[in-house]
Amino acid sequence: MDWLNPENVVAVLTAALGVIATVGAIWYERRVPRRKRIGYRVQMDTAIGDNVRTGGANARLGLFDETPEMSDATLVLLRVENDGSQFVSDADYTGRALHGLTAVFAGRTVRGLAVTAQAGADHLMEHFTPAAGLRYEGSTVHIPRVPLDRGQHYKLLVLLTGGAVGGEVLVSGGLQAGAVQPNRSTTPDDKAPLFSRPAKILTALLTAGVVTLASMILADGDESTPIECATGELTVVGSTAFRPVAEELKEKYEEDCPGASITVSAHGSTAGIRELDAQGARFAREHKKSPPLIALSDGPKSDGYPRLVERRVAISAYALVLNDRVPLRNLSLTDVRRLYRGEIRNWKQLDGPDLDVVLVSRGSSSGTRDTLQRRLLAGGFEISASSKDCVRKDDPRAPVIRCELDSTEQVLDAVGRVPGALGYSELRAAAGLKGLHRLSLDGHEASTDNLADSGYPYREIEYAYTYGDPPADSLASEFLAYARGSGLDVIRVHGHLPCSASEGLKACSELPGEPGARSTDRTAGRTS
Repeated sequence: MDWLNPENVVAVLTAALGVIATVGAIWYERRVPRRKRIGYRVQMDTAIGDNVRTGGANARLGLFDETPEMSDATLVLLRVENDGSQFVSDADYTGRALHGLTAVFAGRTVRGLAVTAQAGADHLMEHFTPAAGLRYEGSTVHIPRVPLDRGQHYKLLVLLTGGAVGGEVLVSGGLQAGAVQPNRSTTPDDKAPLFSRPAKILTALLTAGVVTLASMILADGDESTPIECATGELTVVGSTAFRPVAEELKEKYEEDCPGASITVSAHGSTAGIRELDAQGARFAREHKKSPPLIALSDGPKSDGYPRLVERRVAISAYALVLNDRVPLRNLSLTDVRRLYRGEIRNWKQLDGPDLDVVLVSRGSSSGTRDTLQRRLLAGGFEISASSKDCVRKDDPRAPVIRCELDSTEQVLDAVGRVPGALGYSELRAAAGLKGLHRLSLDGHEASTDNLADSGYPYREIEYAYTYGDPPADSLASEFLAYARGSGLDVIRVHGHLPCSASEGLKACSELPGEPGARSTDRTAGRTS
C-alpha cells in the first residue's frame, strides 16, 4: 500500500497525538481551571544588626553601625512573579482595596522599602506609586495591582526591625480564576516551574511528533523563512497615545527578527494619515508598490484618503484629567459639552471651588482630541484657543483660557501644574501622576475593566493604515501580523483591548461611529 510510507505514518501518528493532546488539555483545563498564578518566595533574609536572634555574627560599618535603630535590623528580599500560564492584568486582582497584594512580615516592623523590576521591564515601575496603593504600616506592605506577563517578576527589598531572621513572610491577595501562593526554586533567580506534570507529558508527546516531521523536512533540504519575520526598513507614524505600544512592539520584533529596522515617529494621528497619503502616492508612482510606512490613528480616517487601507488593532480608552485643586470625581456628558463650549467659566458652577476653568487641549492633528469631539462632544468642537502658555488669556474676549499642546506628556504636565485645569489623555498615561486625577463620565469609571461592554464612552478603535495593500512578504505586512499575533500581550499590558483577541473581535466590529453601530468596512476584522 503506497500510503504506508514513513512520512505518512509519522503524519498520522502526529495527528493522533495532537487529537489526544487536545482532548487531554480540554479535560485538564476543565478539571484544573486555575491557570493564573502569582508566586512569591523569600530570596534573602539576613541580619544587618548585632542583636538579631539566629542572625549569626556580622561586621558593620557606616550607617549600619552608626544608626541605633539598626541594632536589631534585618533585610528581606521578596520576589513576586507571574509563574502561571496566562497574562495577569491589573483587573484580575480581586477585592475592593486599591492595592492588589498584601505582604506580612510576622513579628517584625517595616522600616523601609525599595522596589526593582527585572531587566527590560522598567515600565512596571509606573505602577509602584502611593496613588496606586504602594505603602507600608506596621508589619505589612501593600503592593499595587501590577500587570505581569508570564514569567515577569519584581522584587521588594524590605528593611525590618524587631524580630528574628527567618520569621514567617506571607503574601496574600485574590486573583480571578487564579491564586496567590508561595513557590520554590533551587537557586535565588531560577524561574519557578511553569507547567504541571500533565502539561509536560502532553507537550513532550506533541514535541516528539513535530521534531520527527521537522527532521524529515530538513533532510529533504527544504528551507523556510521564520514566521512573521521580514528584513528591511519600516517607519511607523501617527498616534502619540499608541506610541508606547508601537515602541515596545518594535523592540520585540527587531529582537525576534534580525535584519529588520523599524523607526517609530509619532506626531499625531491626522499628521500621520497625511504623511502616509502624500509619501504613499509618491512612492507608488516611483516604485509601483506600497511604501514601507504605517500610520497609526486614534479613530477612523476621513473619506478624503481613499487609497489608505485599514486594519483594526485595538480598542483604546481615554480619560478626562482634572487638576487636584478641583475635587470633582465625575462629570455628566452634558456638563462636559458645556465646559468645552465655554459656558462654564468657574468650577463653582459645578459645586467645585472658586477656580477659573482652564482647558488644556491637543492640536488639531491629535486623534485623542478627535475622539473627544466625536465620542463626548457629539461631533461638536472645542472653543477656539485663547492662550499660548495655558496661564494667561491672549484673547480677552474668550470666555475661558484654552491652550493647545503638542503631546500627551505636555498636556498631563500642564494639568498637574495649573489650578483649575482640565485636559485629556490616553487612559494608562494618566495613572498615578502627581497633581491630577482621572474623571468618571456619567457615572462610568475611567477603567480598562470590561472595556468592550462597560458603557464607558471615551474610547475608540486604534487603526493601522497602509497605502494600498503592501506585499505579503514585506516588513509592513509582517509587522502588522506580529502586532495582531505575538504582540497581543504587549497591547494588553499597555491597557488596550486587542481586536484580534477573542474578547475584542465583537467590540472592534461594533465601534466604528457610535457605540452599537455595526461596521460595513471591508477591512473590519482583518487578521493580516
